[in-house]
Amino acid sequence: MKSDVEISQESSMEPIVKIADKLGISEDQIEQYGHYKAKVQFDPKTERNDGKLILVTSINPTTAGEGKTTVTIGLGDAFTELHKKIALALREPSLGPVMGMKGGATGGGYAQVVPMDDINLHFTGDFDALTEAHNTLAALIDNHIQHGNQLNIDPRQIVWKRVLDVNDRELRQVVVGLGGRTSGVPRQDGFDITVASELMAILCLATDLTDLKKRIGQMLIGYTYDRQPVLVSDLHVQGALTLLLKDAIKPNLVQTIEHTPAFIHGGPFANIAHGCNSILATQAALHFGDYTITEAGFGSDLGGEKFMDIVAPKLKKSPDCVVVVATVRALKLNGGADKNNLNTEDLNALETGIVNLKRHVENMQQYGKPVVVAINKFVSDSDAEINFLKDYVHNELGVKGAVINSWAEGGKGAVDLAKEVIAACDQPATFKPLYSSDNSLLEKINAIVTKVYGGTNVELSNKAKNALKRIEKMGYGHLPVCMAKTQYSLTDNAKQLGAPTNFTIHVSDLQLKLGAGFIVALTGKILTMPGLPSHPAALDMDIDENGRITGLF
Repeated sequence: MKSDVEISQESSMEPIVKIADKLGISEDQIEQYGHYKAKVQFDPKTERNDGKLILVTSINPTTAGEGKTTVTIGLGDAFTELHKKIALALREPSLGPVMGMKGGATGGGYAQVVPMDDINLHFTGDFDALTEAHNTLAALIDNHIQHGNQLNIDPRQIVWKRVLDVNDRELRQVVVGLGGRTSGVPRQDGFDITVASELMAILCLATDLTDLKKRIGQMLIGYTYDRQPVLVSDLHVQGALTLLLKDAIKPNLVQTIEHTPAFIHGGPFANIAHGCNSILATQAALHFGDYTITEAGFGSDLGGEKFMDIVAPKLKKSPDCVVVVATVRALKLNGGADKNNLNTEDLNALETGIVNLKRHVENMQQYGKPVVVAINKFVSDSDAEINFLKDYVHNELGVKGAVINSWAEGGKGAVDLAKEVIAACDQPATFKPLYSSDNSLLEKINAIVTKVYGGTNVELSNKAKNALKRIEKMGYGHLPVCMAKTQYSLTDNAKQLGAPTNFTIHVSDLQLKLGAGFIVALTGKILTMPGLPSHPAALDMDIDENGRITGLF
């Protein structure tokens, strides 16, 4: 079988103006980046006829692979096969996973967005702009302290770290300002990965350039010596930072291998941020298409929950249907199967691990929306395993489901799923939020832990308790909660697979993200700057004298 990059390179792309025309986007509404990529000028305030919105989420990710993005893209191509006016809305890849372990975010096999090499490597420069804007603010903060510190900022209470879009564990904790009086004030600092930056979250939640600037001005950068909050607006640099993001805020338009239009914009991780593409990209897709398919990061316990509780209220539209992706391999792994023997039929492990799928389906059902299960087929899956999973979905869970094989067949391999999704979108449904803004922060955290994770208790560290008191005293208890948790388990322990019960979620800290408009609850041993694996993907990548890339998945 050819590699993903080989399939991508051999595909025949249409000029981006032709892709735009499929959606009724005129040439004067796009800014081309070469022949096959473009920024889209879109005014979300214009009157529009919103299409149907489909959210794709999944079971907990495993080393066995779930292929959520592949399913999302294949489903979009299936809508094209059925002659529906469809637009995808996806996140941009981060160089951290691309060069590290997880890989890119452009799908796989014959269900890819293209040009996959460009999209995975810098794309239109959005992440570079975010990194520069974030670090410009860090420099401005230290410069303010160096030149008199009129705002009385306490260097020990600066919460604005620096960022880099590469997994670099060496930079998690650093000391800056060494080298004497002319080199700044020495203090402890650190780096997060760019996708963990609040600027990334803001870019994805902003509704226009004015809203972006307002949100940037509201960002908390630290506290004074007398413990008063200091905002970006106190430094009067929100205009300069917005200037650096004036192009990055515009959604990017590309295509799939089968020429389905795809908006790809923004890329917050779902384990440390809210994990969804930009509101502007989703609004553009809804405006120009009759159906929009979007994807939330990781499982329903992370990106799925955050789309419902953080994104949907700001988007002012909830999904008309939710697709939960599952694979036989991943469910067997959840059931205790040896990861080295997943190609061997094991109905016992599948039956044991299938409770993970049950939890994720129920998670999405409690929001009041119809759920369809996508059974992403792998070559090694036996007929008995596929039939067992299909029967469980239909008879035990009582929901519609379909086998999908887009990795090998493209859109044709997802037509059955597309038909089920179209039917589900027409079902009457009422959105039911998980919690109210009137609930306290602790009540919101408890709601997520008990109703989504299946836990029974929340334990706050002393640091988290102090942060909770401070946040509520400052009057921000009404904000939604963004849980930072391992993606591999419903608990905060990555090794607890399946669907555990009677467990406690441990909250180590609460971080106030005023620009994004939510509170981040750090749980377990979650890290905002990942590290590279023992064999990074970068070791297998190369480029020849003709510019042809190899080893990129």
